[in-house]
Amino acid sequence: MKRSAFFIACFMPLAAASAEEVRFTGEATADGDDGVIYEERHVVEGECSNGLFRPARQTVTYVRDDDEEFARKKLSYDESVLRPDVDFQQPDFEEVMDISNEGDDRLKIQWQTPGGDTENFTVDVSDSLVADAGFDHLVRQNWSAVKSGDRVKFDFLAPTRGKAYGFVLEPADDDRIDAAYTVRIKPSGTILGFLVDPILLGYNEQGLLTDYVGLTNIRKDRDTNYTAHIRYTVETTPDCELTR
Repeated sequence: MKRSAFFIACFMPLAAASAEEVRFTGEATADGDDGVIYEERHVVEGECSNGLFRPARQTVTYVRDDDEEFARKKLSYDESVLRPDVDFQQPDFEEVMDISNEGDDRLKIQWQTPGGDTENFTVDVSDSLVADAGFDHLVRQNWSAVKSGDRVKFDFLAPTRGKAYGFVLEPADDDRIDAAYTVRIKPSGTILGFLVDPILLGYNEQGLLTDYVGLTNIRKDRDTNYTAHIRYTVETTPDCELTR
């Protein structure tokens, strides 16, 4: 049965803010294979306010082993860190995914499919809705729950379907991940649980992502996306905390 691709990171006052950034790189390998499929290069620009980092913009560049860029994603967290604006392009397959957050009341989705069609959706926003890289910030917003092993319920956007589905964030134990904290994101419903594999995430003590295991947004071919283990290396961090 074909699995659905889910695109699959605290608001504080802006007083006494200073510009900061986080840079990290991820190497994606196929399950059971040490060969690198592609590399992700992340730059997150933001600011420190009252001792906490708040992201503003993020750029992700996807490159192959020959250093050739083959995809790019830009995110803006102006409206919400959980529901960023997203501009994702993978020219090899002529695919474009655009998610616009309109006043944090609704998300407008325009998807140019690999088949050449265009799909348009509108999704109403709720406080529990998470989109794209917002999952990373969901983890940090619930850092005390992560550390104590509690479960967190939320809704996760499936942009290629134009719907949000119930998910849960919970502690996990997997020997593929060597991190201070390992968590799992999985559907809360039984039926969707049969169709969508969980995503495993690793975090260090500071709240930085170290591992991602699961379905990615990078296409292997026109019909399937890569499932990969992405191991992250942090290059720069802000001069403030990521979690409370």
